[in-house]
Amino acid sequence: MTAPCSVLVVGESLAGTTAARHLRTLGHTGPVTIIGAEEHGAYSRPPLSKAVLKDPAADHALGPALDGLGIDVIRSAAVGADIRRRVVTTADGRQVGYDALIVATGANARRLAAPGQRGELVLRTLDDARLLRARLADAGSAIVVGAGFLGMEVASACAARGIPVTVVDVDPPLERILGGHLSTAITARAAAYGIHFVQATGLAALIGHPVNGVALPDGTELTADLVVTCAGEVPCVDWLAGTGLADRLGVGIDDACATTVPGVFAAGDVTYLRGDGTRPDRRSPFWSNAVAQGRTAAASALGLCPDGPSQDDYFWTAVADLAVKVVGRLPLIGEPTTLQGSVAEGRALLTWTHADGTATVVAYGLRKSVTALRDLAVTSTRTPARQSPRTT
Repeated sequence: MTAPCSVLVVGESLAGTTAARHLRTLGHTGPVTIIGAEEHGAYSRPPLSKAVLKDPAADHALGPALDGLGIDVIRSAAVGADIRRRVVTTADGRQVGYDALIVATGANARRLAAPGQRGELVLRTLDDARLLRARLADAGSAIVVGAGFLGMEVASACAARGIPVTVVDVDPPLERILGGHLSTAITARAAAYGIHFVQATGLAALIGHPVNGVALPDGTELTADLVVTCAGEVPCVDWLAGTGLADRLGVGIDDACATTVPGVFAAGDVTYLRGDGTRPDRRSPFWSNAVAQGRTAAASALGLCPDGPSQDDYFWTAVADLAVKVVGRLPLIGEPTTLQGSVAEGRALLTWTHADGTATVVAYGLRKSVTALRDLAVTSTRTPARQSPRTT
């Protein structure tokens, strides 16, 4: 870096604030500006479904501090970008120039409501979590549409309050991510915890004005006091219209978090990793990747070599009061290569060895640090696996 340059980060997300902080860590002394549309400023999203739904005190312990870093924060949404002039326009009419741009606008919750249909509940923001928490206090029944990480965490929050809850999806809980082996065990545990699952033959439609249920493709209608859509996310890319930076998957990046436009980088849930002939395009909207990509984008924006990979395959969830931590590539296919402990009893360490020799390690109901799991994944990659005699 021959001279300080101005770096503009659009998106006060985890990826965006990580990038801004890392710019200073790397020694950048030039102007750093964050454009953010979030009223509450930066905060981490995983606690929304894991902690905020349970405890109001968790509302105030979510955000990474930017104090003392000399970072200018503009609280007005980006509405347009001119990549030729290197200018971003905000909703309040400001035009903010940059030498390097980091796109980190994240994603919005995917919604299923018909145009004009009121009352759909989602969980993506702090305000969403506060509203849902308030509604849980009075609900006598609930339906969750979507059996992924978020859907099962929301269903677990309902069940923990004693609220009968039904989860609706076309696939069994977490099967698309964790595979059939763990999905079967999680479904059984969830049922014992008070979570009922309905497998639909196609996409469910929300019914009611305001929403009070779902209609399944076979004509079945389910109703409840509370209906929550947990059907994935949509990258926030409308403000990039006409730039050529974004498509339906989001903003494509390479391993250095560089886009196809010189001087423009991207990180977090707004991105997807572009295929290179040996791998397909891949979205990985997880907390760990947002952090890793934020750091990588900061280094790349300064013309430096990143000090770590841009993909961090670490995931964790808590379903029916059981923690599941994963280090390694997803989805998991077939049976585990090794298994120690008992999945049925809720305490197991499992390994999947992939065709390319890499490994994924899962701590199922076990207290294992991320560092320990990473070490096990590396060891499993280097060492031929042996099947444990305990495969219950």
